[in-house]
Amino acid sequence: MAVFDLYSKRKKRALGEVHDVYQYDAIPVPLRVQLVHILDDVLGTEEEYYDSYKGVQKVHKLIVDILCREHGWFRLPTSLRDTNHFKQLRGFLLDETDVDKLLDAVEVSCRAIDKLTRNVDYRGERNNDKLADEALEEINTRMREHGVGYVFQNGEILRVDSQLLHSEVVRPALELLNEPGYEGVQEEYLAAHEHYRHGRAKEALSDCLKAFESMMKVICNKRGWSVGGRGTAGDLIKAIFDNKLVPDFWQSHFGSLRSTLESGVPTARNKLAGHGQGAEPTEVPADLVAYMLHMTGAAIVLLSERDKALG
Repeated sequence: MAVFDLYSKRKKRALGEVHDVYQYDAIPVPLRVQLVHILDDVLGTEEEYYDSYKGVQKVHKLIVDILCREHGWFRLPTSLRDTNHFKQLRGFLLDETDVDKLLDAVEVSCRAIDKLTRNVDYRGERNNDKLADEALEEINTRMREHGVGYVFQNGEILRVDSQLLHSEVVRPALELLNEPGYEGVQEEYLAAHEHYRHGRAKEALSDCLKAFESMMKVICNKRGWSVGGRGTAGDLIKAIFDNKLVPDFWQSHFGSLRSTLESGVPTARNKLAGHGQGAEPTEVPADLVAYMLHMTGAAIVLLSERDKALG
């Protein structure tokens, strides 16, 4: 169903009452109810669960079974003491107080929408690609409307710190990494976002470096460029500049590019995540990790575009 720009929303925008800072530790009740409405639209209603649409029962059971198995439960913990998988999932979305576990349910449900509901075999002519795409887009829109800093993309729930940076940097990077040949880079970059969402800052920085290095390795291997030294990030950066991935005449305009690549992602990781931290644990600020995620995404897109420009 389309998202309507109601009078109350327009009034809030006019009064400056829209969310400009995301929250991560609470999912508002109205958003939970909207998620239930969306799942009813595309996964099927309670009436359809009991009706002849066996696919609706199977998919709800699959979602509940995945969550129960992964968390070590026999049934979803909700206020509804019911073995009915439809009611369990609905109750869990409405009741669960642990945000990470609730997002697990949203993520698994979104994957089911994306992978299992796109053809007429699921609910007849009610389901198609358009309905699935609109449902996933609405989930992201509702999250954004409520100032909840998460988005479903590339099959995963990702944390979003800035909608502008996400749309201009992270999303293009993820779309690029869907192309064949970038599977390793995509896995590492998504892993960095997953670590970040769960507050594992050092692991996120480590996977940023891995994704950054892997992108350069993909280009060097594709073009047969030799990489000296031990094949570290610094060696890979030298190789792509020595082989004019960035033309000489651009270097006068982007003099800081090489230093940014050399001292940005790799140095932050080496200083904060890659070595022993001594007697006192080293705290990595969340805003620094977000910056590194965005820097990594921007570097990935830039390297890809320059590689394409070489022909």
